[in-house]
Amino acid sequence: MTTSLPVKLKHAKDIHPGIDLPSMHEAVRAERTLWSPAELHDLTSTVAAEFGTRLRDIVRFDPEQRWWTRLALTMGVEVWLLSWTPGQGTEPHDHGGAAGAFTITLGELDEEYRHSGGPVRAAHWHSGDTVAFGPGRAHQLRNGGTGPAATVHAYSPPLRPVREYRALTDFAGVEQSR
Repeated sequence: MTTSLPVKLKHAKDIHPGIDLPSMHEAVRAERTLWSPAELHDLTSTVAAEFGTRLRDIVRFDPEQRWWTRLALTMGVEVWLLSWTPGQGTEPHDHGGAAGAFTITLGELDEEYRHSGGPVRAAHWHSGDTVAFGPGRAHQLRNGGTGPAATVHAYSPPLRPVREYRALTDFAGVEQSR
């Protein structure tokens, strides 16, 4: 996820074939170069709601490792579909100065997160919940439940490298390089 965008994407969209429909092209407007957390919130909510059946056809659950696929990429945003079997999760990380959002489409996830300079907090998210955040936030997600979970994520600007931490308390914040 840290590679450069191909030249052809400067004014175009790369859409997963399973959701390559006019409504998805409208949702990930190629002309928009930077998305706010509120816009990313709306995007992941829309993709989850409008493409729920198609996303269920795309998603895979692998008990050995987390699974993911990119749903869309433009110069301004990237959208991903991720799955989580019970016990799977991430290491503490930030999104390299990108804003982001995720919507739970199936199941539930536990999240620990920290904003720059703030305390570590915890939340439990259910199917239908959407979380949006700016660049000054680190988190880790885990499926602590007994059933599978799936999520739609979006980040802007796209293709920023994720930075992992030993613990969320090691996150000191990110300079806003947007």
